[in-house]
Amino acid sequence: MALLLTRSDVEAALPMAECIASQEYAFREHGRGNAVTPHRLGLKTPGQDGLYIAMPSYLGGDPNGTMAVKVLTFYPNNPAAGLPAITATVLLHDPATGALLAIMDGASITGLRTAAGSAVATKYLARAEAATVGILGSGVQAETHLAAMCAVRPVQTAWVYSRDRDRRTDFAERMAARLGIEVTPVSSARAAIEGAEIVVTATTAREPIVDGDWFAPGVHINCVGSGIPDRRELDDKIVQRAKIVVDTYDSALAEAGDLLIPMAQGLLTKEALHADLGEILTGQKVGRTDETEITIFKSVGVALQDVGAAAWIYRRAKELGLGQVVDF
Repeated sequence: MALLLTRSDVEAALPMAECIASQEYAFREHGRGNAVTPHRLGLKTPGQDGLYIAMPSYLGGDPNGTMAVKVLTFYPNNPAAGLPAITATVLLHDPATGALLAIMDGASITGLRTAAGSAVATKYLARAEAATVGILGSGVQAETHLAAMCAVRPVQTAWVYSRDRDRRTDFAERMAARLGIEVTPVSSARAAIEGAEIVVTATTAREPIVDGDWFAPGVHINCVGSGIPDRRELDDKIVQRAKIVVDTYDSALAEAGDLLIPMAQGLLTKEALHADLGEILTGQKVGRTDETEITIFKSVGVALQDVGAAAWIYRRAKELGLGQVVDF
C-alpha cells in the first residue's frame, strides 16, 4: 500500500516555512556525512531540447532514514506553448525493506525545495537587514524564491525582470498581492540587480545575462537557473569577485556551467569554491565575514533536497489525513 499525494496535497503538507526547515535539516545531515546522493542520471531527448532525469538519494539522521527517487523532465521551450517546463514525480521508499511508501507530485516539490534551499543559504549568507530583492525570471522558481526570501529576511521591495513584459507585469502584481510587499517590473536585468541586497537568477539562459559590475557590495546572489555544464547565467567577473558556496561539491563540479565554464577558461579554480552548504550549517566553514563581501549560492538542485522534502511531506500528510491510499 502506498500513499498517493497530488500537488494540492503536497502544498498543504509543506508550507514554505516547513519546507525551509526540511532543507536545513537535509543539508545539515549532508554536512555530517549522513546522506548518500549519487550523480543524477539523465538523457537528452532525441530531436527535442529536453532532458529526462532520475535523481535517487538516501538521507539518514533519524532511526530509519529515508530513501527516494525523483523522475523529471525539463523542456525549457514548453512555456511558450503554455506547458510547464518541468514535470516530475517523487517515489518515497522504506530503506529497511524497499517498500514503496508514497507517490508524490514532484513538480511542486521541485519548486518548493529549490527555493527553500536558497532560503537556507540566504539565512546564513545574506546581510541580516537585507530588505531589497532583484529577481531575474518570472516562472515558478522566481515566484517560490521571492516567497522564500521573504520568509528569511525582512524584504520590503523587489524588482523583477524577464524578457516578456506581460509576464513580468503579471508576476509583479500577483506577488505584491500575495506577499504584501512592493514588487516592481523593470525593463532590464541591470535595473533589477543594481542596488539589490539579494539577487535571484532563475532563468533558462544559455549565456550570461548579467555583468559583474552591476552588483552592489555586500549582495548575496542565489543562482539557480542553470544546472547544465554548457549553460550559465553569471559572467566571469561576478564569480571571480564573490565567495562561492555550492549545494554539494560533486553536483557543482559536474553540472554548474556558471562555474565550469570559467574553470575551463582558466579564470576560476576548484579552490575558489569556499564551501558547500552543509559545511556552513555544521560550522566547518564560515559564511559571510563582513558587510561588503559578495556571496553566491550556486544551486543545481540535488536529490538530497527531494528526499528531505518528501520525508517531511509524508509525515505531515499522514498527520493531516491527506492523500489517497492505493494498492500498489
